[in-house]
Amino acid sequence: MTTRPTGSARQAFYEQIRALSMTPLWESLSTLVPHTPNGPCVPALWRWHDVLPYIEQAGTLITAEEAVRRVLVLENPALPGQSSITQSLYAGLQLILPGEVAPAHRHVQSALRFIVHGRGAYTAVDGERTTMFPGDFVITPGWTWHDHGNDGLDGHSEPVVWLDGLDIPMIRFFDAGFEEKSAARSQQVSRPEGNALARYGHNLLPVDYTPGSPTSPIFNYPYARTREVLDQLYRDGETDAWHGVKLRYVNPVTGGWPMPTLATFMQFLPAGFTGKPYRSTDGSVFSVVEGRGCVVVDGQRFVFGPKDHFVVPSWKSFTLHADEDAVLFSFSDRPVQSALNILREEKLDA
Repeated sequence: MTTRPTGSARQAFYEQIRALSMTPLWESLSTLVPHTPNGPCVPALWRWHDVLPYIEQAGTLITAEEAVRRVLVLENPALPGQSSITQSLYAGLQLILPGEVAPAHRHVQSALRFIVHGRGAYTAVDGERTTMFPGDFVITPGWTWHDHGNDGLDGHSEPVVWLDGLDIPMIRFFDAGFEEKSAARSQQVSRPEGNALARYGHNLLPVDYTPGSPTSPIFNYPYARTREVLDQLYRDGETDAWHGVKLRYVNPVTGGWPMPTLATFMQFLPAGFTGKPYRSTDGSVFSVVEGRGCVVVDGQRFVFGPKDHFVVPSWKSFTLHADEDAVLFSFSDRPVQSALNILREEKLDA
């Protein structure tokens, strides 16, 4: 009979191969290839009334130009120091005060802006400005020049706060991040505001248009139009037992996702809605546009209200509940998981 090695013999072997930068797979196989996803991220909620004083204080401590981007990062409590809300997603709340400009730059990372508070600020992308209002979803495609400013609206100026969502952790994983600063504080405006929406946002395209990017050519999806569609579909009885009335934003040229790495959604939950349990491998970040309710994630209950933000990690079962009519914006890494054929989701009955 063969004598099995002792634990000490195995440990000595492991130490010897460690000198060659090798490790035994059998010691970590169940962690590397788990039975079910077991990522470190935890559900979390950021209440608007808790974070607003610190956002305002940040405005007194540093200018938008000094900071380049004056943002308070929403870090997952289980990922301290990583500037990540999930292992693949970044989220933060950016403030721009009246008269400020966040200087022009560009980077490989794709970014979304979801306007949370205030109106009258703008984002400029590759020569076109768009004025931003609460509930608007704005795109900054990867490697496009962009800057932000706050000129006010109709003679009135106020601080504006928006949610930044980026694929920073994904780009970091691939070691593929590049950034470039512009010599100009603000980019030269070369197209009138609304030009991109007029060209691409009405089920029509310029006759000679050829897509040059997988990102949507529309870079502002106004909330007023989205809200109208949600109301219409709810009146038509198109309410899902898990999600309420949920729509995904699309690239009007391809019908695909607005950005190659980030999926974005808007959903309406009627007052009294109690959703059935749902889970998916694409962890999601939510921004509450309107209404009050709660989300229950693996038995943990979070009560939400307008302008609150919360994260549901990968493969955590959750249910949504609305005390009053509620509208939620969300984003995830679903395009990447779909492209890699690793996305999995479950609609549970109870």
